[in-house]
Amino acid sequence: MDIANLSMALSQTKVLDNVGVAMLKNSMEMNEDAGDGILKLLDSAAMELSVNPAVGGSFDVRV
Repeated sequence: MDIANLSMALSQTKVLDNVGVAMLKNSMEMNEDAGDGILKLLDSAAMELSVNPAVGGSFDVRV
């Protein structure tokens, strides 16, 4: 195998690895943001329940 071809193949592999890591990092940050949003939503629901403990505790059904 030619040294130049080997060098180019190694360089392409490094670039692809760096792109994969960057995409994974971006995905992880998006998931962290989504998790933070869910936690805020749960906290707001808990706050509503502490202010109005009877709300949402039961419901009436008619058939």
